[in-house]
Amino acid sequence: MKKQLSHVKFNLVLKVIFKKNNILYAALLFIPLIGCKKFVEIGAPVTSINSGNVYQTDFTAAAVLTGIYTDLSEGLSGSGLASMTLLPALSSDELTLFGGVTSSAKLYIPYYTNSLNSSNVLRHTAPIYSTIYTINSAIEGITGSNKLTPILKQQLLGEAKFMRGFCYFYMTELYGDVPLVLTTNYKINSVITKSSKNVVYAQIITDLKDAQNLLSDQYLKADAMAAYTSGVEERVRPTKWAATALLARVYLYDKKWSDAERESTSVINNSSLFQLTDLANTFLKNNKESIWQLQPVTKGYNTEAARLFVLPSSGPTAVGNRNFYLSKYLIDSFESNDLRAKLWVNSIAVKGTTYYYSFKYKVIAQNVEVSEYTVVLRLAEQYLIRAEARIQNGNIGNGIADLNIIRNRASDQNPGAIQLIQLSTTLNKGDALKAVLHERQVELFIEWGHRWFDLKRMGYANGVMDVVTKEKGGTWNTNWQLYPFYIDELRYDPNLVQNSGY
Repeated sequence: MKKQLSHVKFNLVLKVIFKKNNILYAALLFIPLIGCKKFVEIGAPVTSINSGNVYQTDFTAAAVLTGIYTDLSEGLSGSGLASMTLLPALSSDELTLFGGVTSSAKLYIPYYTNSLNSSNVLRHTAPIYSTIYTINSAIEGITGSNKLTPILKQQLLGEAKFMRGFCYFYMTELYGDVPLVLTTNYKINSVITKSSKNVVYAQIITDLKDAQNLLSDQYLKADAMAAYTSGVEERVRPTKWAATALLARVYLYDKKWSDAERESTSVINNSSLFQLTDLANTFLKNNKESIWQLQPVTKGYNTEAARLFVLPSSGPTAVGNRNFYLSKYLIDSFESNDLRAKLWVNSIAVKGTTYYYSFKYKVIAQNVEVSEYTVVLRLAEQYLIRAEARIQNGNIGNGIADLNIIRNRASDQNPGAIQLIQLSTTLNKGDALKAVLHERQVELFIEWGHRWFDLKRMGYANGVMDVVTKEKGGTWNTNWQLYPFYIDELRYDPNLVQNSGY
């Protein structure tokens, strides 16, 4: 029997197919700094992925979406200019930049000191919009094809809708009002203006609801049709549950408490697929807590997070990656008997100074067996979403019960061990919400921008960042809660308006 084609190999085949069909995959990606392209302006249709016969076979159509996940692994989840883990962590109170304002990692200083402007902000809008353009092209190509197997067509359309919602979630959380590009039509995109965050959120919700109805409720193999019948399933193709988990988050951010509780409960109740794991297993590939993961795409490595955050024996470096370590604010937030501080944090002592670093992902060695995948969505967040939604709706007791489930997992269960204190179900609403913020801080640290977004949406950004930014060597302004658009994006697109304060 032939071995099932892996998702990574599937994508490599895609590149060969594109080459043979004279489709330049990179050409369709949106790069705003070439020539005088506008911010959301897309080139002539000849560069579209719809050219050729990509959506005429099941194999190549499925490979298109696999390619999008590869882009995501190298972009939003990577160590580069679009990292949705690194940059928000630098902007918040999670990381300390080695050398501070004198750091040789000059690209990161404006994020760290909250001193961004249109000239020093990194061009991370481009990779996000390039992915969105690819997704829009896929939606159009899949919808218009009459050659695809119906069940595959439905799954791929669901994956594309899910991914578009995912990308716009990060765009609007970083920038607020953003251009809402939903087509590859050049004439429409050339005159598009920014949409309000409310409008963007409405579109995200629409896309995720569509994805819920279209996606399989089981994990599928690389062909996006066959479900796993034995062994361990790869949790890398989005399912209905990934759409539901992200929708729960979006509803929470949008203050739709009852909707957030309903969607998170739906995921939590699916115990046949999802369970809280031991802390040591939470970031292993295909573990039961993971709702959606990304496979590594760099040959010989496991995750970008390990390469980025695990410090060498010499400590943080002045150049390259590993310029940062966990901040005193984060380390001090852990209770003394919290196992997360023992299993997800490590340290190195160099010349009398102890540097703490994120140790959620541990494998940095090259050319070893892949044991870790990047976790994008996991069950613990769903408990935290439901806890907050319940508390906001006045159901404080059950909300605290959800927090205690997460705290129990972080407690040493060995006989005689001192466990984390169980939170009282009689807390008032204000204290209960502070408990939510704390639990999210120590559970979701250095993951996908959670802390930065939490400080903003829960109303703590100004109070926390005014103090933190001063200690970093900068000056806080409430306008800094949104990133600015890069100067060339404004220059080439007169329809794009800069965010306030920049």
